[in-house]
Amino acid sequence: MRPATLAVHAGRPPRDVDQPLNVPITMASTYVAGGDLEYGRYANPTWTAFEDALGGLEGGRCLAFASGLAVVATVLDLVGPGETVVAPRHGYNGTTTQLADLEARGRVRALLVDIADTEAVVAACADAALVWVESPTNPAMEVADIPTIATAAHDAGARMVVDNTFATPVLQQPLDLGADLVVHSATKYLSGHADLVMGAAVTRDDELYGVLKGRRDLAGAIPGTFEAWLALRGLRTLPLRVERAQANATELARRLTDHPAVVEVRYPGFGGVVSIVLRDADAADGLTSGTSLWVHATSLGGVESTFERRRRWRSEPSTIPEGLVRLSVGIEDVEDLWEDLAAALPTT
Repeated sequence: MRPATLAVHAGRPPRDVDQPLNVPITMASTYVAGGDLEYGRYANPTWTAFEDALGGLEGGRCLAFASGLAVVATVLDLVGPGETVVAPRHGYNGTTTQLADLEARGRVRALLVDIADTEAVVAACADAALVWVESPTNPAMEVADIPTIATAAHDAGARMVVDNTFATPVLQQPLDLGADLVVHSATKYLSGHADLVMGAAVTRDDELYGVLKGRRDLAGAIPGTFEAWLALRGLRTLPLRVERAQANATELARRLTDHPAVVEVRYPGFGGVVSIVLRDADAADGLTSGTSLWVHATSLGGVESTFERRRRWRSEPSTIPEGLVRLSVGIEDVEDLWEDLAAALPTT
């Protein structure tokens, strides 16, 4: 099935008489012994439905986690003491912060690279145990050559992970491009309604799946049942939401390129996130406080349009411009979005 069909039909109950169309919420910590479930930290039918659907979209086996950062922590925990992790210098703040913490405690060596400089990334892979890729990167919107980097990682005996949160499986399937593991903040596009926190990992490697499942069971980094049910409901409309958000983002990027107050537009040509650079922090803060429709908020990927100046976070790299504003474009009417932005942008 194609992605739009998979998103609607995967993870459904059997089509038996009087069966519900949707998997019910199973609120259980304990199950009758002797089967495959046993205890609420090991499995839940509501998680399984979400995992079946996302696994189908990404082309692998999925594990749901309590949050995107729980996935990040679980994967980084697989790296041996003193081993090297290659990662983007610009990336999800939670990932780079976790790497910095692990390096400060002597657990791993973090080698941060410009993920769009393929030659430099390939060279960095030589001593790596794990290669972490974002494409596009958050919030710089850089695009990685995933197949070439995957080959270099594997030649070095390393695993490669791709954070596919921005692109989603609708626009990019990293496992088909050579990645060993795909991770998501399901909080964002997958669920799409800014009403839950959840994460997910997908792989085709049965051994890696078993290791991650064991780590999730041991650490207890499990999603809530209601969150999993909401995430699956949101996933049903993912292709439609991505299509609309991308169309809006493409048009806004075109118009913003011609605006005199915008120094730079960073948009890779796909997805619903656009980053723009204004002349300084004051101009950026003026934009984020001057709209009535766009919401100043730190998350992204919902049906509503949100934006923020990323350097307001002290942990954001200094190589991100002070005036950079990341726009998560929603599914509203594009003319309303543009009128609200244009009214708040500086005139020069």
